[in-house]
Amino acid sequence: MTERLICIIIGYICGLFQTSYIYGRMHGIDIREYGSGNAGTTNALRTLGPKAGLATFAGDTLKCIVAVVIVKLVFRNSGAEILPLLGLYAAAGTILGHNFPFYLKFRGGKGIAATAGMVLSFNAVITGICAVVFLSAFLLTNYVSLGSLLVYVAFVVSTVVMGQLGCFGMEQVHLNEMYILAIALAALAFWKHRANIGRLLHGTENKTHLGKKKE
Repeated sequence: MTERLICIIIGYICGLFQTSYIYGRMHGIDIREYGSGNAGTTNALRTLGPKAGLATFAGDTLKCIVAVVIVKLVFRNSGAEILPLLGLYAAAGTILGHNFPFYLKFRGGKGIAATAGMVLSFNAVITGICAVVFLSAFLLTNYVSLGSLLVYVAFVVSTVVMGQLGCFGMEQVHLNEMYILAIALAALAFWKHRANIGRLLHGTENKTHLGKKKE
């Protein structure tokens, strides 16, 4: 279990780089005091405009990719047989660091851009599936939250299917561990989006239109 803990710690440290918070401070504001109060891409886009949204998405995505790459380099020999699992632990740590940064009193974002980094660094086929799911949901509804939650559903389902097809080259016990971790991350995402889910059910969720600073 030691290598799992190391992966989570590496990820958490990377996750502490709060792109939207830093961007906001550079413009004289605490992004968490505006809009939805969330330190993430969507709130940065709505509050500070497209440039801020793009910078936040890029930064938060990259930090997860960096964490996964570091873990794969560290464990490429000693943990070669379970690298996909260890990479997922690194991504989980990044999401936890993003969502619950200790130096911001554990008030971070919802982990969706970091999740994009997780998906991009995990498996090419799953990346494609999740990209299609998100873009389809977003372009049809303009709800970022809906697209984000559906990505997690797609990620869990496709991970299980591909795992059982032997695409990860791991023993079943490690596959089961990976499935549980993926489901736990999905559950965290749904919990962080519980207010959004309520608004979606009542038809009051905010829509996001690219190219507009505010709705």
